[in-house]
Amino acid sequence: MYYDALKTFVSVVEEQSFTKAAEKLMISQPSVSVHIKNLEKEFQTSLFLRSPKMLKITPSGEILYDRAKQMIQIYEHTKRDIYEHHHRVKGMLTIGASFTIGEYILPSFLAKLREQYPDIDVEVTIGNTKEIAQLVRHFKVDVGLIEGHTEESDLHIQSFMDDELAIVASVDHPLAQLKKIEIDDLQNQRWVAREKGSGTREYLDHVLMSNGLKMKSMLTISSNQGIKEAIVHDLGMSVLSLCAIKEDVEQKHLSILNVNTAPFKRRFSYIYPANSAHKKVAELFIQLLN
Repeated sequence: MYYDALKTFVSVVEEQSFTKAAEKLMISQPSVSVHIKNLEKEFQTSLFLRSPKMLKITPSGEILYDRAKQMIQIYEHTKRDIYEHHHRVKGMLTIGASFTIGEYILPSFLAKLREQYPDIDVEVTIGNTKEIAQLVRHFKVDVGLIEGHTEESDLHIQSFMDDELAIVASVDHPLAQLKKIEIDDLQNQRWVAREKGSGTREYLDHVLMSNGLKMKSMLTISSNQGIKEAIVHDLGMSVLSLCAIKEDVEQKHLSILNVNTAPFKRRFSYIYPANSAHKKVAELFIQLLN
């Protein structure tokens, strides 16, 4: 195989010097000379005109120079493709995701994963935070993505993304007509909420309790889309992630209430069993999240 000789020849042409080519390739000058002589013997022609003050490529050398660059490129591409074939990441990745993450956040991460590792198969299960924690704990999914907290001590939890929530109501709700709303204006209102065990429900309960708010009524629906439809039909207000309501607000189906309080923020996290080794595909996905 004349790969090294061709690479040396190309360097001599481009550097216009045996000495500089040797320095560039980090080989000895005699090695450069041997490579050139082997090529001249192979093609039965002189590749350079040499003199103490000049090094000039011959017409035969010009022909070989263009072909040599092509052969080197083909060789390196082939070597890379064969390496990738033997080291290509394959396998099944199982992900458990809470509703908000699974419906609005996860797809963009999966697109990046598919772009980098097209041979990985992915299976996604969507449930509330409590359900996802149980799936991870019982090794039914490789990694879980949750929007709340978990009390499972045998799970490792790591945040990967900030989230902001808002209080939303129908565009016809009386509070939606106000430019500024005080917390007390939220007393004795009708609310629509996710089920117990949901991270979003956990945050709503926190908002109500920490602000001493009493409810007129509570409608529970185990679906973000179901909650939004209920709000549109003026069945109550709710606390939802901005990523879940962005399009609905832009299309004027829902209204964000401008409550005079600090922003409602939380963290999205991934979880996995604390004392178990990751599958390779799970490690790659976690790296992507980070």
